[in-house]
Amino acid sequence: MADGNITYFLEKLGNFVVQEASLFGEVEGQVRLLRNEMEWMRLVLEDADIDTKCNDDKRLKLWVNQIRGVAYDAEDVIDEFMFKIEHQRQRRPNRFLPTCVRFADKLPFIHELDGRIRDINITIEKILANKARYNIESGSPSAAGSSSSTEGVVQREKRIPIVEEADVVGMTREAEAVKQMLVEEESESRVVAIVGMGGLGKTTLAKKVYNHIEVNSHFECRALVYVSQEYRIRELLTGIAHCIMTNLNPEISNMDENQLGKKVNDYLKYRRYLIVLDDVWSIQVWHGLRSHLPESNMRRVLITTRNQQIALDACAKLYELRPLGVKESWELFLKKAFPFGSTSPGVCPAELEDLGKKITEKCKGLPLAIVVSGGLLSRKEKTKSSWEKILKSMEWHLSQGPESCLGILALSYSDLPYFLKSCFLYCGVFPEDCQIKASKLMQMWTAEGFVQGRGEEMVEDVAEEYLEELIHRSMIQVAGRKWDGRVKSCRIHDLLRDLAISKAKDSKFFEVHPNIIFACPFSPRRLIAHNSKNISQHLHSCRLLRSLICSIDFRPVSLISCLRTKLLTVLDLTVHLGLGEIRDLQIGEFIHLKYFSFKNASGSLPWSIGKFVNLQVLDLRGSLLEIPFSIWKLHQLKHLYTGYCTISSQSIMERCFSGDLGLDKMTNLQTLYLRPDSYSWLESSGLQKLTPT
Repeated sequence: MADGNITYFLEKLGNFVVQEASLFGEVEGQVRLLRNEMEWMRLVLEDADIDTKCNDDKRLKLWVNQIRGVAYDAEDVIDEFMFKIEHQRQRRPNRFLPTCVRFADKLPFIHELDGRIRDINITIEKILANKARYNIESGSPSAAGSSSSTEGVVQREKRIPIVEEADVVGMTREAEAVKQMLVEEESESRVVAIVGMGGLGKTTLAKKVYNHIEVNSHFECRALVYVSQEYRIRELLTGIAHCIMTNLNPEISNMDENQLGKKVNDYLKYRRYLIVLDDVWSIQVWHGLRSHLPESNMRRVLITTRNQQIALDACAKLYELRPLGVKESWELFLKKAFPFGSTSPGVCPAELEDLGKKITEKCKGLPLAIVVSGGLLSRKEKTKSSWEKILKSMEWHLSQGPESCLGILALSYSDLPYFLKSCFLYCGVFPEDCQIKASKLMQMWTAEGFVQGRGEEMVEDVAEEYLEELIHRSMIQVAGRKWDGRVKSCRIHDLLRDLAISKAKDSKFFEVHPNIIFACPFSPRRLIAHNSKNISQHLHSCRLLRSLICSIDFRPVSLISCLRTKLLTVLDLTVHLGLGEIRDLQIGEFIHLKYFSFKNASGSLPWSIGKFVNLQVLDLRGSLLEIPFSIWKLHQLKHLYTGYCTISSQSIMERCFSGDLGLDKMTNLQTLYLRPDSYSWLESSGLQKLTPT
């Protein structure tokens, strides 16, 4: 369990005690004992320096992992009990039965719960005893001066960061040089490649050139697509089509690669155009796209890559990006360490200048390392002792290996408050180089339990503060903002994503397929499978799975039918290669489900979707579906997004069991996203009865 998630489990456990106290008897004492022990464990795991200490002491690392493991087990036991109670209630509605009969129905489950929690409490007692037996020192909580020691760090005045990805210093000369390579006239098409190591700013430079006013006026059509290691030619063509064409026909989602390629080729044939391919790892990307792009002296392609051989194989003109110089590094550091809102923005106090320059020197001219370390120091007290501590930590991390940038990123992760670590790690579940919708990210955080409300403050507002804090620390990059300055979309640098995946695997936070050895027993909590063809055969063993984030090339029915978990909280499915038929889909047992996203599906959702009593987000954008009338039973739903969807009529059978239902019953609804051609089914659904906010 990620450290911040224990807070969520304790809240769940507290509510559980209150709701079911009358049922327990002896088991109530065991549940309360479990809650008390978990409170102590939470304090240990919330220690800001626990990650660094675990690196120093393998015994402590084992002990912490055992704590996390028993916390996982406890959550499983509680959630399985709640599933059985709710499942029984749905199978046998008993609101008119006497209390004694209802209690007798639950008695076998209560006895099972009592035995399992007793076993867990005994295990906890042994784990705690091992601490003294093996002389394991976890240390004391971090000093009050640390920005990681209190949740108040994110309750600050909201502001737009002074340095965003497109505003990095020292690239004016570089942008001008690359721009000239693209716009100068010649008789043949041209490929230009920006080459450099990770963290050097290749993407930033490419975007700066892409948005240059002269480039904008020179080319009739421009497209920028992120490639990464997990590319698909069809997806790249779709991205290009969305950039260069407006009012795309919805049928584009059903086109195969050749059809899409012809459509793009026909559109570009007589136009001067620029295609930017960011983060290319294989020359096969260029070979696969080249036939779909009309070749003429009006064609320009800009590639960014770490591998110079790829640029040579593409016959590209090279622009090799170098590390920043001393002056540029210091200028960038000042912008990040002293942003707007500081006492003297962009100005370093004299007593800290020497330390600041030593810290900057450790970054070796890598913009990503400078930005992240500057963001870290912007959250620290402006004192010599605070900065000296960071410098010593940097020296320790850098001594562990030759990858200086990774050491600095690891330090910045370790410095995160415990409640932000889970949120940062979760950014690793998204595909490499993808733009992440901020609303989706925050909704998934909430569904996973990483964010709770504070007093009268809504959980959505707290999630937004968490996102802004990660941005200010430069752990996440802003990809786009709304008209009011709020974050619309974001990205995570691929080096930071690698760090998130590494830390997540180490703490069993999530697993990424196919980088998994499916040895028995194996039951991940969260499973990420992007573009995996054989994921279904492994799902049978994942009986404790809480989250499945998956993109597939086959019918989703075959995947969901393999799920044996009853504890699923997040299900995010994307079907590639056209719409995925979902007839005969059986999904009614996922009563813990809070987030359900289904992209590129077709057919009819089953009536059993009305059993998702805890569902908060239903996202069907990009799908062509008939939705059953039982959707109005989802009274916990906060966000409803529909694609080309219609609501089926309420059958006589449904009316007998559920009575008159409608949109007005969804009193928690905050977001209702519809296509204009879907408005008709709202006329009789009670939309006018909802209270706008």
